[in-house]
Amino acid sequence: MTTLLTVKNLKVSYPTRTGVIEAVRGVSFTLGKERLGIVGESGSGKSQTGRAIMGLTPPHGIVTADTLDFNGIDLLSAPAKQRRLLRGKRIAMVLQDPKYSLDPVMSIGRQICETLRTHEKVGKGEARDRALAMLEAVQIRDPQRVFDLYPHEVSGGMGQRAMIAMMLIADPELLIADEPTSALDVTVQLDVLRIMDRLVSERGMGLIFVSHDLRLVSSFCDRVIVMYAGKVVEELKASELRNAQHPYTQGLLNCMPQIGENRHPLPVLDRKPEWAA
Repeated sequence: MTTLLTVKNLKVSYPTRTGVIEAVRGVSFTLGKERLGIVGESGSGKSQTGRAIMGLTPPHGIVTADTLDFNGIDLLSAPAKQRRLLRGKRIAMVLQDPKYSLDPVMSIGRQICETLRTHEKVGKGEARDRALAMLEAVQIRDPQRVFDLYPHEVSGGMGQRAMIAMMLIADPELLIADEPTSALDVTVQLDVLRIMDRLVSERGMGLIFVSHDLRLVSSFCDRVIVMYAGKVVEELKASELRNAQHPYTQGLLNCMPQIGENRHPLPVLDRKPEWAA
């Protein structure tokens, strides 16, 4: 399998008045044309890992790594201009909530066209046609109408689909999805996952799927990385998640309700200091 991304000993830290906060502490993994899930509780470093790959760490953050390589490009030493050209064109990121990711004063269609025209030399007519085709690809029923709507005029599920369309319009090789379904109801979640699954399969992209939902990741991804306190504590095939060995992963699995079992109250995860060592 062709390796798209290689991450070795990635660290992200933030100096503060009271000391240095280590958000990511030595994360390592590789990604090919597959679906890789990164799971863990809030604050485990999942989103910070994705943002570091994208080059979206805030200016006061410090990012270091032994290797941060995307298809032969050293992302740490790449000039800012090259990173900007990569973002949106070859590496794209779907953020968690479209309410905070979409520009409220621009129509949805205009935002998608802007993304395309930033990376490709196309006219307004062609950009509009491709944006409409992309909206249709993410199963928006009336793309002509949605194209002219503003973000506040669409539902959360439609806004998330518009975000996915915007990130895929330039045909990236790597897509990072940061909890793209957390703000959606269950039925819309399934629709969005089916869309992403189909597009990843058809386009041969690599996908990093960031989530806190173990059940969702185990059914959607090929491999799973489990993070705790900024570190990777376990890596295994998604189909083998039930056979996890690390007590943290086992604890997360044990906290989930089981159909047909009478467990009240549900177990609470008992964190051990050595897990964060």
